[in-house]
Amino acid sequence: MVLAAERVEAVPRVEARGVSLRAGLVTAGFFLIALVVGIAVGPTEIGLGAILRSALSYVPGLHVHDTLAHQTHGILWLIRAPRVALAALVGGMLATAGASYQGVFRNPLADPYLLGVAGGAGLGATLAIVYSVTAVAGRWSVPLAAFLGAIAAVALTYALGRSAGAARTTGALVLAGVTVATFTAAVQTFVQQRHTDVLQNVYAWLLGGFSISTWSDVALCAPYIALSSLVLLLHRRVLDVLSLGDDEAASLGVNVARARATIVIAATLGTAAAVSVSGLIAFVGIIVPHTIRLLVSTSYRAVIPLSLVAGAGFLVLTDVLARTILSPAELPIGVVTAFFGAPFFAVVLRTSRSMR
Repeated sequence: MVLAAERVEAVPRVEARGVSLRAGLVTAGFFLIALVVGIAVGPTEIGLGAILRSALSYVPGLHVHDTLAHQTHGILWLIRAPRVALAALVGGMLATAGASYQGVFRNPLADPYLLGVAGGAGLGATLAIVYSVTAVAGRWSVPLAAFLGAIAAVALTYALGRSAGAARTTGALVLAGVTVATFTAAVQTFVQQRHTDVLQNVYAWLLGGFSISTWSDVALCAPYIALSSLVLLLHRRVLDVLSLGDDEAASLGVNVARARATIVIAATLGTAAAVSVSGLIAFVGIIVPHTIRLLVSTSYRAVIPLSLVAGAGFLVLTDVLARTILSPAELPIGVVTAFFGAPFFAVVLRTSRSMR
């Protein structure tokens, strides 16, 4: 009887692994298609065969000759490739951070900007642009100011949230994030109104985009995003336990305070690094994780890794729309994600209300 029961219980686990494997293969295929579309689509047509040959020419030992003209080669590897790589990094990070925040706070509407990341980054970038720090410190000044602003805002949020007491940390952090975001938005608006001559530059950054992406931008944010993503992937099982509630998680041996702090810090660090080079791109952390929950599984063991890959592909394709829909003009990518995200947010809100 025991052996029969074990065999019956093993069937759902085997089926779950099969679903996860299929979902992983589909998501990986979606990501690869997005990469190909992102690199191939643009004002200058480049065939897939020529792209593949050019890529293989960099592999030692193959002795493949690159047939692309010098100008086309520069467009492919100095303009499109870093843009696609950066969009993939940012999209994967924002989607994974969104899923992590939703698990930590047990709130389906939580996103990477919940703790004031967007407000702090926006204020930091605004100050750098308004006071012409770029002219003195170079092009890295705006990303650095955005990164420092995001980290400072989250540190303030966490300090305010902890002041409410450990027992109410989850709800207090959300309220503290709203408070900090409101304050930074007020300061940012005040600064903008005092310097209307640079409003266009400020809004261009705030709406997000990858039009001037370089390999240096990729190298700047990649270590932070890689480290943050690794930490969140390692904590995906812990997120499943935290979703049961603090008391249940503690009874199962989880140090709730330490686990929550680790996940929040990792998600925030990666988000700050992402928005520092891309600007503020909303709704990625809402759209991607909830799509995976609807189509695949609600377990964070599946949601976190699939969000990382699907988020990367999603933002690459969104960037393709942003740069082609009004060609030769370019639409800010934040406008495109908001166009899709606002109705999706309403659907999630209604669904969560019905579930309650």
